[in-house]
Amino acid sequence: MSIKGVDITVLGGGIAGLSAATALAQRGAVVTVLEQATALGEVGAGLQIGPNGVAVLEALGLRDAAAAVANVPEAVELRDMATGREVARLPMGQAAVRRWGRPYWQFHRADLLAVLADGARVAGVDIRLGHKVDTVKDISASVIIAADGVRSAVRAEVFNGQPASFTGQVAWRGTIPMENLPVGAVKNVATVYMGPGRHLVTYPMRGGSVVNFVAVEERDAWADEGWNIPDTPENLRRAFASGGRDVQTILNAVEETFLWGLFNHPYLPHWTKDNIALIGDACHPMLPYLAQGAVMALEDAWVLARELDRAGVADGLLAYERIRKPRATRVQKAAASNATAYHLSSGPARLVAHTGLKAISRLAPSALLGRFDWLYGEDVTKPDV
Repeated sequence: MSIKGVDITVLGGGIAGLSAATALAQRGAVVTVLEQATALGEVGAGLQIGPNGVAVLEALGLRDAAAAVANVPEAVELRDMATGREVARLPMGQAAVRRWGRPYWQFHRADLLAVLADGARVAGVDIRLGHKVDTVKDISASVIIAADGVRSAVRAEVFNGQPASFTGQVAWRGTIPMENLPVGAVKNVATVYMGPGRHLVTYPMRGGSVVNFVAVEERDAWADEGWNIPDTPENLRRAFASGGRDVQTILNAVEETFLWGLFNHPYLPHWTKDNIALIGDACHPMLPYLAQGAVMALEDAWVLARELDRAGVADGLLAYERIRKPRATRVQKAAASNATAYHLSSGPARLVAHTGLKAISRLAPSALLGRFDWLYGEDVTKPDV
């Protein structure tokens, strides 16, 4: 069985769409990507790719190109927002390679998209920009892959996707030129500043020239589920006014930020129907507390292409759903639970949790890393996985 010569249309030119297109084209499929935007890329957004995602980039033949634009953090640090004191530290760098076989990477989203787009074109993918699809009924391809994101029109049209519910959490995001910050204000680590009802994540990108930030707050006021709704830095700083000196130093340097609402999406009973499959955020959107949204899209892409090539269209689509659904759902749930851990209110529960993390981090760092073996240690590109 093979997909050589099978015509496949991918809706969406994001990470899910481009990685799926590449994996399919490398197996001989005739792939077209339809992207409604007139240019690939996204301003002011960073993302993290764990070792399980690096495995897919490697299998696609894109490891060297991705490594050239990746940042390799020395660690992930959890800190108390008010005091700046370290609560726990997870060594990354070579520690990640030793434990999980591959590094932990951070990117500007536009840089990773460029790597994936180049890889797709080399594989023979036809990428058509500025091409909006109103309904899948207008597409005549043998297979349709819907990689149209968290607000997927295909999910609504074909899979009866139910309305999402507001989590009571909003997030600001953006970038800060490193030159606008005091020397040493941001180290080469992914830092999570944890406070009651809120947290802030920072890490450097692009050779340390830019700092990415995501700031999450629990609140009653609703915000739209978009990625590029402008907001004022003053609103961000007001929400994090209780943060300590480190937090204030970083946020005082913010000149531009965007706000989006975080939503829970009901789990879909099915990801495939007839010749149509959902992939990435279109089928399993997740909260950003485990930095696995883009990685799950990469894993989806590899498994989808492999199973179509193994079993043909009908059986391959069913196999893709059967294999991917349990893992993606587990990651969705783990990401949601991290919000609770990050946002513990002041009091005994917070003290106990932070004390416990600090003890494990200092006395048994490998045990702390071991909590992520199920996630980062997975390699969907290995034979028979």
